Amino acid sequence: MNFEEIYHASKDQIFNLVLQYLQNIEDTEEVTQDVFVTVHEQLDNFQNKSTISTWIYRIAINKSLDFIKAKKAKKRFGFITSIFGDRDGELKYDQPNFDHPGVLMEQKEQMELLFSHINALPDTQKTALILHKIEGKSQQEIADIMNSTPKAVESLVQRAKTNLKKKITKKRRILR
Repeated sequence: MNFEEIYHASKDQIFNLVLQYLQNIEDTEEVTQDVFVTVHEQLDNFQNKSTISTWIYRIAINKSLDFIKAKKAKKRFGFITSIFGDRDGELKYDQPNFDHPGVLMEQKEQMELLFSHINALPDTQKTALILHKIEGKSQQEIADIMNSTPKAVESLVQRAKTNLKKKITKKRRILR
């Protein structure tokens, strides 16, 4: 398969996967483009140890997690800079922006809260949950993508669901 065929066969799935991590269209477009630049640059090095789609999913997940970490670091730096004063006194980081096209306006607040809880999960739990519940991947497919076992994936999904349930229950108690 050449790059163009790979791109057309997987661009929508990768965009949707990245969107689940970032919940912002502009950021998703940027990271998706970065994923395919990496795929293009590394295609000759692909060793067929997994399927091409599994390999691309790994790249997309890693790029998404790296983007989130970089954005958090930038926000922390901007916050610290603003605490200690900057010449213009302006905050140097953006407020979170939940811009997910699949969410209706009346559901936006609930989905923003749910995704904030999902985003607070450890990366492995978050990845397993997104791939299983949102992307509809089987435990074996997730295990291949995460270089893990189906049993470990099952455990990660269960822990993610348990942690989400605790967070949501705690939030409901606070709101009452």
